[in-house]
Amino acid sequence: QVHLAESGGRLVQSGESLRLSCAVSGGIFDTMTMGWFRLAVGKEREFIAASRRSGGAADYADSVKDRFTISRDSAKNTLYLQMTKLQAADTAVYFCAADKAFLLSPESPEYYGYWGQGTQVTVSS
Repeated sequence: QVHLAESGGRLVQSGESLRLSCAVSGGIFDTMTMGWFRLAVGKEREFIAASRRSGGAADYADSVKDRFTISRDSAKNTLYLQMTKLQAADTAVYFCAADKAFLLSPESPEYYGYWGQGTQVTVSS
């Protein structure tokens, strides 16, 4: 069983940076597809970024491209989301997701088999 635990969410000011972490246990981290999604009040769950294996290319939503970076630390079995130039529109609960398969459509949440509990990011303007 794969377990995901996000951390790092907090209240920040507009323009600041923040790094989220997702600790992964119970799976082969390097070959898992890992993704970040967010859910804002009144909106649908939104794809943010994905990494389909350690050392592979990443995918990003247009809304965060050039501001957010997804990365993986294989030694720590941890996924990161570095967020810069945060805006009020980035306020949401951020979720880490994982699947043991190499997902062809990592932007689609329905293909992920494992989810974390989420961490709240609030950006004050």
